[in-house]
Amino acid sequence: MKSMTCNQLGGACEQVFSGETFDDLAAQSQQHGKEMYGANDGPHMAAMGTMMELMKSGQMDSWMAARKAEFEAL
Repeated sequence: MKSMTCNQLGGACEQVFSGETFDDLAAQSQQHGKEMYGANDGPHMAAMGTMMELMKSGQMDSWMAARKAEFEAL
């Protein structure tokens, strides 16, 4: 079992997500992001804006690959 924080996954807090695979953590992070979006949490909204910019610029795939490599190195 490996763990990464919301912050390590592009979020804005230190909530820990744990799982056997990177996809497990990504799913938990996505659910957490939806909850923070629903709560209109300022820091998380800013982090989501940064993620949207990565998507628009075409850099999201390389960013995700780097996070997955970080997970694999744990």
